[in-house]
Order: sequence, then C-alpha cells, then structure tokens
Amino acid sequence: MKTKIALFLGLLFITNVSFADLKIGFVNIPAVLEKAPQAEKAKKRLEQEFSPRDKQLVAQQKEIETMAEKISKDAAVMGKSEKAKLEDDILNKKRDAKRAQQQFSEDFNARRGEELGKLQNKIVEVIRGIAKDQGLDIVLTDGVIYASEQIDITAQVQQKLAAQPN
Repeated sequence: MKTKIALFLGLLFITNVSFADLKIGFVNIPAVLEKAPQAEKAKKRLEQEFSPRDKQLVAQQKEIETMAEKISKDAAVMGKSEKAKLEDDILNKKRDAKRAQQQFSEDFNARRGEELGKLQNKIVEVIRGIAKDQGLDIVLTDGVIYASEQIDITAQVQQKLAAQPN
C-alpha cells in the first residue's frame, strides 16, 4: 500500500501536476450499495427465484426428521429388515438433501454474483458520469481513511442511481 502511494505521489511530481490543479472525488461504495434501489430489487428477484427451491429443501429436511423420529419411536417393534431399510432410506435422503443444498448454494451464489456485477457496472457508469460532469481527475473508493465532505460524491451517486430505472 505504501509503495502504491509513493508511486502515485512520484508520478504527480514527475508530470509536474500540482495538487491545486488535481480534482479528486471520493465514493463510499458500501453506502451506495446499501441505499441503491437496484440492490433491493435484485434481492427481491433472487428471493423470488430461489424461494421455491428453498422451500423444497426445507420439506426434504422435515421428511428426514420425520423418518428419524419414526425409527426411534418404533425401533422396538420393527423387524431387522424393516429397520435396516428405513435406515438406508434415511441415509439416501440425507445424501440427496446434502447434494441439493450444495447445488442450491452454488446456484444462488452464482446468481447473486451476476446481480452484484450488473449493479456494480451501473454504479461505475454513474461515477464516471459524475466525474466527467464535475471535471474530476480521479475518484477514489476503497482504502481511503478520510475524505472531506467537499470531495465526497457518494450522495450524488446515490441520487443518480435512485433516479435511474431499475
């Protein structure tokens, strides 16, 4: 990190750019993501898309629990072969449920990544537009310890995102 800062400062001095001529902006990306209406819409789309599969997984888990309760209650009156068959069924259902849960998680994470990528692209477009409109030379996001309100354009980014169609 220190080398990046030193390199940045070195480049500024080499190119004879004075700090007075450099216009800097700052954007708090987590705050933008938190308040962006597009993020809420994406969350709702994901919930709607994955809700049926989630309910199916819950139903599978309940079925396994019911079977396990039955085996514990009726173990004394069950025959060996019936008990063994029920235990095998439970084991197979647990494997299937675990596989289904893993697939669900992978699919959900992939879709969430797609939605986040789309939102991040929109945010970058908005930031670039504001930077061009205001004649900013550089816009910083991550790794900033302090930014004065004079250079913070987070609220402007949030306003433009709110004004855009979802």
